[in-house]
Amino acid sequence: MGRTATNEHTGAGSPAPATDPPRDPHIETFLQHLATDRGASLYTQRNYRQALTAFADWHQRERGTAAAWADLQRDDFRAYLRSLGRAGLGRAAIHLRFSALRTFYRYLVRRGLVESSPIKQIALPKPEKRLPKFLTGDQITALLAAPMRELESLRGAGKASAAVTADLLRDAAILELLYSCGLRISELCGLKAEDLDWNEQLVRVRGKGNKERLAPIGAPALEALRLYWSHLSQPPGAGMPAFLAAPHRPDPVSPRVVQLRLKRYLAAAGLDPHLTPHKLRHSFATHLLDAGADLRSVQELLGHAHLATTQVYTHLTTERLKRVYDKTHPRA
Repeated sequence: MGRTATNEHTGAGSPAPATDPPRDPHIETFLQHLATDRGASLYTQRNYRQALTAFADWHQRERGTAAAWADLQRDDFRAYLRSLGRAGLGRAAIHLRFSALRTFYRYLVRRGLVESSPIKQIALPKPEKRLPKFLTGDQITALLAAPMRELESLRGAGKASAAVTADLLRDAAILELLYSCGLRISELCGLKAEDLDWNEQLVRVRGKGNKERLAPIGAPALEALRLYWSHLSQPPGAGMPAFLAAPHRPDPVSPRVVQLRLKRYLAAAGLDPHLTPHKLRHSFATHLLDAGADLRSVQELLGHAHLATTQVYTHLTTERLKRVYDKTHPRA
């Protein structure tokens, strides 16, 4: 909870201590529910907190009072929607805000804190049709080779310390696993050493909502991981992270570190450094479908709860086939 503002001064002419805005108790209990009962990722928790806090801040600013969730009406949210449009917020961002609000209200209704959701039947702007970006096979090859190229360069200059070597080998294994298994970054950072089945070439993945799935893992990814572990002072034991923050630190590598290191290797490979780790997941799915994999199998490999989520990748392969047809068919 934030500190309570007072009128007392710390000294002559000194202002009152700075205060933190009070946190909404309903939002806090909802976020706790997401974390403990639904196993939501840190990213989901962060996005929901930002979306709900943004509405609460808007209500305080525009209405002059804190949001009383049980008393809010549909017109309040229509006004909020108009304000987001005037602020130039993109359609995807607007949908994310209202998705969080809808989920929040479902939680409040189930807890008996409100009678019904006022957000029903609010017409949102249609989302833009944006196809996920992905890397070509040659681009993936160049990216996966980038950490080892850097290591070879440092070795040639006599600058490859044991710690630097271990970190670069870790990064090479991380990139291999992201692409080999189509993992989300949160899934990769949450991997334990015991999740790897070396004989069956499978990895146990904890996805959204703590749902587990088994994902095949390719031989190059396993070899990269084996090489990384061989350069640690002691290979990770049961219960330890598969990827360490540093060679002598038992805590797992953070998503932020993975993002920053990926930028480095994208630039080294001559690719757009703004691409995210999720683009490797997009590339994984697109390459499977291009090679003839069926949609249901790709859905299971990605850990998608709904087939519709996976179907966006069929648009990518369809567009590619159209380009090939237009370029090669004599009567296209």
